[in-house]
Amino acid sequence: MSKTKQRKAQSRFYVVANDVKIHFLDYGDAEPAVLLLPGITTPGILWGFVSERIADYARVIAVDQRGRGLSDQRAGLSYTLEDYAADAAGVIEALGLEEVVVLGHSMGARIGIMLAARYPQLVSRLILADPPISGPGRRAYPIPLQQYFDNIAKALNGEPLPPSSIYTPEQALLRNEWLPTCSKEAVVETHRHFQDEDIFDLMPRIQCPTLLLYAGKGDTIRDAEAGEILERIPDATKLKLESVGHMMPWFDLELFLGSIQEFIKAASPTAERLHSVGR
Repeated sequence: MSKTKQRKAQSRFYVVANDVKIHFLDYGDAEPAVLLLPGITTPGILWGFVSERIADYARVIAVDQRGRGLSDQRAGLSYTLEDYAADAAGVIEALGLEEVVVLGHSMGARIGIMLAARYPQLVSRLILADPPISGPGRRAYPIPLQQYFDNIAKALNGEPLPPSSIYTPEQALLRNEWLPTCSKEAVVETHRHFQDEDIFDLMPRIQCPTLLLYAGKGDTIRDAEAGEILERIPDATKLKLESVGHMMPWFDLELFLGSIQEFIKAASPTAERLHSVGR
């Protein structure tokens, strides 16, 4: 009889960062530490199926961004890139994390850019997974605001996803449970800032090795835009995942994991020691 692989245990914690209560999930106990920054309507628990796998070789801290999940979403909170990045920096400092690999997806990747540019001492490596490139003078982000509201309304009504959905039945149930925890104010303000905040001017200030992953489907990043990102970030490489859309690991988990594993492992103390010996 084959053995069923056990799911990685997770623990839930809160820290107060940047005067905001931030909830996070903690997976694994290996080094290095990976700070996982999800997207505009994705609480950290929805990345559990990814975090559990990365926890085979790293510790994963998956946060609920302010305004999502179990993190603070009181009225009047601000939702700028500076706010989100200060939250992330506060989590890193509160937990005493060192040599942190930041893995940001979509909105989380934009936050990762701000975090690495503004707090370079806190980020050892940066993974940017399909960040929206929109901003002043740029083309608009391809997902309209109303689509997020429609998805939240359907989740509240318990409407099943279509058969063509990229989500497994388990993921779909979890999504419908947690999607309504994303506050309307947070989504509106963040989507607005997709258009008026410039991430490209921040890129030359990023000092750490950076991996840009972009999807071949979904039109978030085009080849020319990926090339410009590489020109602006001093130590960057890019990898186009041709077969997936914007929600990368939901399309192809193994492809996504295989694309980031060695980059993350290179930040481990063992890898650093081996690198030093080889020089």
